[in-house]
Amino acid sequence: MSRTAQPGLALRTAALDWERVAAELDAVGHARLPGFLPDSECNALAALWDDPKRFRKRIDLAQHRFGDEGSYQYFAYPLPELVEAMRQAFYPPLARIANAWCERLGSPERHPGSLAAFLARCRRAEQTRPTPLMLCYAAGGYNRLHQDLYGAVAFPLQVAFLLSRPERDFTGGEFLLLEQRPREQARVEVVALARGEAIVFPNRLRPVRGPRGDRRVQVRHGVARIRSGRRATLGIIFHDAK
Repeated sequence: MSRTAQPGLALRTAALDWERVAAELDAVGHARLPGFLPDSECNALAALWDDPKRFRKRIDLAQHRFGDEGSYQYFAYPLPELVEAMRQAFYPPLARIANAWCERLGSPERHPGSLAAFLARCRRAEQTRPTPLMLCYAAGGYNRLHQDLYGAVAFPLQVAFLLSRPERDFTGGEFLLLEQRPREQARVEVVALARGEAIVFPNRLRPVRGPRGDRRVQVRHGVARIRSGRRATLGIIFHDAK
């Protein structure tokens, strides 16, 4: 991505209907952003996978019992321009949603309005390693349900972007969300994303309105088994790791 494209991405993000995003997060626990990335940006991001200089660490899913037939890589600082631009652009509107959640849940925590100020908070907690990542799965691969927590400081929302073409590059591989509500059976959402589509979802918990006010609902996410082909995803996590 060229530097001249970054303002376009910022404008594209600002033009999203963030009231709809907040409403969908309330209603179903996630929000979908169809067609956010054009094919050219999906291709440019997917090509980063084979450049080891871009990454600080690679994790094999099977080796760590996180899943099977796949791996993920954490980007190194400085982040690729497109990844940095998305992290910068998505943070402020998501921080407003996150702060509304804190208020609803009676939490005194508030997230600053800029990513720079939030990352300064991470550094004070000795969380300095970048967490945006790419994930690639082969046939038979999957990712167990989990939460992306890397220290005491954690931002409550994150974003994933599908870079591959369903039914052409791969089959299966739906995005999974599991909610564990108090005194209820677990609830699962199965989301079949399109190429270039983004999904906004909770990192760990979200508020859910009930008859006696808002409740804290635990959330985990994962990826269903890939039946064939190869599936590539970009994940934008806003807090850094210890």
